[in-house]
Amino acid sequence: MKNTMICMALALTAVTGFSGGYAFAAETGKAQTIIRNGEQAAIKGSAQFFTGNVRIDPLYPANNAMRSSGGSVTFEPGARSNWHIHPVGQVLIITSGVGRTQEWGKPIQEVRPGDVIICPVGVKHWHGAAPNSSMSHISICEEKEPGKVVEWMEKVTDEQYNGK
Repeated sequence: MKNTMICMALALTAVTGFSGGYAFAAETGKAQTIIRNGEQAAIKGSAQFFTGNVRIDPLYPANNAMRSSGGSVTFEPGARSNWHIHPVGQVLIITSGVGRTQEWGKPIQEVRPGDVIICPVGVKHWHGAAPNSSMSHISICEEKEPGKVVEWMEKVTDEQYNGK
């Protein structure tokens, strides 16, 4: 029933031209931006902020109208981020593999494809791959000020990573 109602609403919108108060691109002079797969070079995660092999594939940058940015991050087995916080929070969408995440002072959590991690403002945490599996996630962060999406902290020790 819900899908039928959605389809009817979309059909009515198409037939009547009703836009719910939103302007069409032709009326605003604005248009969508399409960033084609492969247009942006992958970046190796810096040893200053990560332990192990990490690849960052930028998806989209923040711009004046939208302060969020997105990237796909792949951690090889055992790789992980340093402890860090986000001044405006972070959303992670696990897309493949098996990963780990931990908030300061709490137990390690295992994450799998389809899991979504919503990390609130200022919560100290880390995330990465499990010891025997790679893990990829999409990361969405918002800038508090231009270029500022994360505050990096100390490395996650092997003892912390292993839950000891």
